[in-house]
Amino acid sequence: MKQKSAFPKRSMTYSDQIKHLIQVGVALSGEKNINRLLEIIVEEARKLTHADAGTLYIMSDDEAKLKFAIVQNASMNIHMGGTGGVITWPDVQLTNKDGRPNSANVSAHVALSGKTVNIPDVYHVQGFNFEGTKQFDKKTGYRSKSMLVAPLRNHENDIIGVLQLLNAMDPETGEVINFSPESEEIILALASQAAVALSNSQL
Repeated sequence: MKQKSAFPKRSMTYSDQIKHLIQVGVALSGEKNINRLLEIIVEEARKLTHADAGTLYIMSDDEAKLKFAIVQNASMNIHMGGTGGVITWPDVQLTNKDGRPNSANVSAHVALSGKTVNIPDVYHVQGFNFEGTKQFDKKTGYRSKSMLVAPLRNHENDIIGVLQLLNAMDPETGEVINFSPESEEIILALASQAAVALSNSQL
């Protein structure tokens, strides 16, 4: 599957990623506009992993649901949330109507478990329900494939959000590839920086 890449035709080395991550940390700590802060988190996460799309969820005050904060998709030219206005999509409930954990939704699962999920192809995975994703693809002609979902855990070890990245892209060929173990490590580090910056901004 080929999609137009929004990134330079050169893969970041692990050393490049570490250097960029340090720069991102400085930028996050200095940003006072929370809407812009939310955008930067997703933009930089996508840049570090060459992800075509990204979604940032924020935990509700009652910790019962995840609220959409940012939705970006480069090849679909989608930029929602942050300085771009309010997202009207329904929240992701963390529990089902019977009170059991909503483990079929991958973002809810990550928020509840605190564990990162790395999926090579959402069309060929067991344990999660991606019917909504498939319906989006059917309507738009997009093809969702690789996905990396990580919790945002602040300095008090509380999960305050979830970062979801979609379709890692080979910058040279435009092919959708898997998220690498190195990208997973980088995103966990970024998620930690982002969570602290968000907590400080909210305070």
